[in-house]
Parts: sequence; structure tokens; C-alpha cells
Amino acid sequence: MHEIGVVRQVIRTVEDFAKENDIKEVSGIVLDIGELSLVVPKYIDEIYKITVEGTILEGAELTMNVIPGMAECEECDEIFNVIEHEGYCPNCGSFEKEILSGKDFMIKEIHVPEDEE
Repeated sequence: MHEIGVVRQVIRTVEDFAKENDIKEVSGIVLDIGELSLVVPKYIDEIYKITVEGTILEGAELTMNVIPGMAECEECDEIFNVIEHEGYCPNCGSFEKEILSGKDFMIKEIHVPEDEE
């Protein structure tokens, strides 16, 4: 499960951001997790509280947005969800596609208490 490493990198990134911006407390973070990113939201959720103990994210609410893995068929230009259709175009059956979204993993928002702003 590489999600522990992913959460640890999120912690480092948020801590660096907080230090650069003189932020002492974080109340929440929002992560965008693409369906095709190989990061499993369920595992992130399971390990988050344990992994952030003793860090600036301890007690911070975690929100995850799952971004659909969308693609455009290179044969017929159909736009479809890659996971739903197991990688095959639902219109023509081709496996040739260009991925449009869903491969990324990013910290979308870092929330700080109002008195920190």
C-alpha cells in the first residue's frame, strides 16, 4: 500500500506551505484523486488519521474528490469513462483512446481557521 507514502508527501507539502506562509494550524484539506491515478481513496481515508498524528494536519478534516477517468476514443471521438467501460469505447469497441482526466493526484485546498487568516 503506497498510500502511506502519498499521505506522508501530502504532510510534507502542507507543512512546507504552512511554514512559508506563517500558518500555525490547518483545519482541513481537500484532495483531488483521479480514478486512474493509482491512489485508492478508501486506503487514504483508512490511514489518514494515524499518519497525520503529531503533524500540522492532526485534527484537520480530510475531504476527497474523486475525479472521473475520462477518455476520448481515437477511432470515433466518443468521450467515455475508462473505468466504467474497462478501457473500451462503448460506441465502437476500440481500446485506442486519449486520456482526458483522472490521472492526477493533487492537494486542491488547504483550509486554515479564520483567526489564522
